[in-house]
Amino acid sequence: MFNRLYSNANVLEKALDASWLRNEAISNNIANADTPGYKRKDVEFEKYLEDAVAFNKSVHKININSIQPKIVTDNSSLQTRLDENNVDIDVEMTELAKNSIKYNTLISLVSKKFKGIDTVLNLK
Repeated sequence: MFNRLYSNANVLEKALDASWLRNEAISNNIANADTPGYKRKDVEFEKYLEDAVAFNKSVHKININSIQPKIVTDNSSLQTRLDENNVDIDVEMTELAKNSIKYNTLISLVSKKFKGIDTVLNLK
């Protein structure tokens, strides 16, 4: 029973790690918006998690430690400027806001999860 309770918490923890890493990548993108040749970075995590859940048919059966968020470089040339930098500050600010909402939601979920576990453990 406790393995199932903690497996969800582990998934939430890993999602928090990915969101934190994404925040760092976005912050670096914003800081390098005027750096010639800089290519924007992003974090891949959600797709890996979706694939693992689809393969295992349940979030409780996946080995969450095998899923690591990864920083990837966006080499698309769709938004490349003359200086070969592909950072769009408006896109980055939007992504930063979305990621902040996601991070805060995950924090709330983790808090509720541990309050629930604490309640179960303290039943007399």
